[in-house]
Amino acid sequence: MSKKKSLTTSSQGVNQFLNKVASTPARKAGGDIGRLIFAMDATASREPTWDNACHLQGEMFMATAPLGGLAIQLCYYRGFMEFRALDWCEDTATLLSQMSAVKCLGGHTQIERLLNHALQEHTNRKLQAVVFVGDAIEENPDTLCQLAGKLGLLNLPLFMFQEGSHPGVRSIFQQMSHLSGGAFAPFDLNSASELKQLLSAVAVYAAGGHQALLDFSKRSGSEIKRLTRQLKD
Repeated sequence: MSKKKSLTTSSQGVNQFLNKVASTPARKAGGDIGRLIFAMDATASREPTWDNACHLQGEMFMATAPLGGLAIQLCYYRGFMEFRALDWCEDTATLLSQMSAVKCLGGHTQIERLLNHALQEHTNRKLQAVVFVGDAIEENPDTLCQLAGKLGLLNLPLFMFQEGSHPGVRSIFQQMSHLSGGAFAPFDLNSASELKQLLSAVAVYAAGGHQALLDFSKRSGSEIKRLTRQLKD
């Protein structure tokens, strides 16, 4: 699918959902630290969002401190068949250093490689979630959906966040998140606060678990229920 830019598709309901979930006082059973893969398309069209993420990613750690913390592995692809999975980190400074060292380069998407990597990492040691931020798909959708389904069988949800509003990308991202038992949301490229909420919310999910979302949705409005219902029981 094309990487052509489109108007932002920010939703106040999405903002409210993510902001409130990020502040939900959930607790992760057993006291184990949550593990989350944070993956980004680092091709040329993603450069503005990458810069924003470098400033805002610390919110992921801040939001999960009361829940026992979080370990994050930054993954990205760019250029000609370059895919990197960096060392796991548990603090803001390390993740910021990793992200700041990355420069966006033109190239095709490599979401299939990312999903295969997530499957391998989950086999080695359980993950709680995979976050993907991107704006395009240039691969076989059937292959990506098949891999997303495998993640779903392993109870590893994909949180697919789309920059822009390309309808074909949106449809496939939604299918992938559904098959994995995860969720989809667009985000506003020009809204730093929205991106911060996206990062914080999924980090809290990884640290606090699914039940926190279910409990929260029972006392929330219809828009929040609609989004939380994307997650499989």
